Amino acid sequence: MPCARRTEQTSLNIQINSRSLVCDMLSLVLQGYSSKFCHFAHGALMDFGIEERRTAIEAIATLAHMKNALADLILRPAGVPPEVFRPLLYQRDPNTGRALSKRQLAPIVLDAIDGRPGCTGVVRAIIEIAAAWKSFHLAADEFAARATVQKAREILGQVQTMDAREAAQRELARKEEITRLERERAEQFEKHSELLMNMFDHLATSSDHQQRGYLLQDLLGRLFDLHRIPVVRSFVRNERGEQIDGAFKLEGWHYLVECRWRERLADIRELDGLKGQVDRSGAMGLFLGINGWSENVPKLLKQNPDKSIVLMDGFDGRTVLARRLDLSDFLLAKVARLKFEAEPFLSVKDYLVEEGSA
Repeated sequence: MPCARRTEQTSLNIQINSRSLVCDMLSLVLQGYSSKFCHFAHGALMDFGIEERRTAIEAIATLAHMKNALADLILRPAGVPPEVFRPLLYQRDPNTGRALSKRQLAPIVLDAIDGRPGCTGVVRAIIEIAAAWKSFHLAADEFAARATVQKAREILGQVQTMDAREAAQRELARKEEITRLERERAEQFEKHSELLMNMFDHLATSSDHQQRGYLLQDLLGRLFDLHRIPVVRSFVRNERGEQIDGAFKLEGWHYLVECRWRERLADIRELDGLKGQVDRSGAMGLFLGINGWSENVPKLLKQNPDKSIVLMDGFDGRTVLARRLDLSDFLLAKVARLKFEAEPFLSVKDYLVEEGSA
């Protein structure tokens, strides 16, 4: 009975150890698959590099019997520097005193260019020359030369296949990276839009109207940044004689911005100030009136010979903050309406109807 118990315990230990070994192996596969795959791929590339080197050696050794022809038709066109191959053409074997055979000098040439600046593609170039070789009358052994050419073509085909696979993998990685960046940008865009929306709603309840105007300028700058429109924050010019609420650049045009958030509707006198700044700048103008403007403002703007000011109200701005439309596209649509139809204001409602997004 004690012997039987020891036998059962030994069997149990073997099973436990076997299961542990299987678990360890599975963990190794799951955790180290990527690393092992990389090592495997690296090893495969090393083996292929060795095969390329062997083929290049055969090309040097078999394609041209005369060394001068070898130098002129293979080594020099492949990019081997003359100072590397020229001394080897007449070098002698120290043991026999005979001139080095082409098979002897081939590995010496390849060793000499290994790591040499400007020689990284020499082996590949030799293989390409061999794959296109047709001067078999220059070979001492035509059959050996033809075999080398066939091998070079096979190697070159494998290289092209590997290059195409690597290009496809790079393109896939590029697309995946673009997708990741776009996803991250969309997440950040939504997050910042929500923060700006909260800021806008908070300003709507503020009783400090002067401070609200300054904060509106900041909010507008942040909104333009979010939509990747180059913007210039509030600044003064003409020896501090003019205060500009902001400026931005869109489709090659510069725009000056005037912001108003007052209880009463904006009148034409407030827009005349912006019109003067625009005329002195040779730019376009954007008037942002959160609570809108009097009904005569668009009519009077139409009378200006230069159609240079577009209007934007609070509902326009809040709709952009709500991520229902793109700010750049919306502004460009406003400018198109001004230029083509002399209408300084395109409401967000009309814009969405035109775009089929309502």
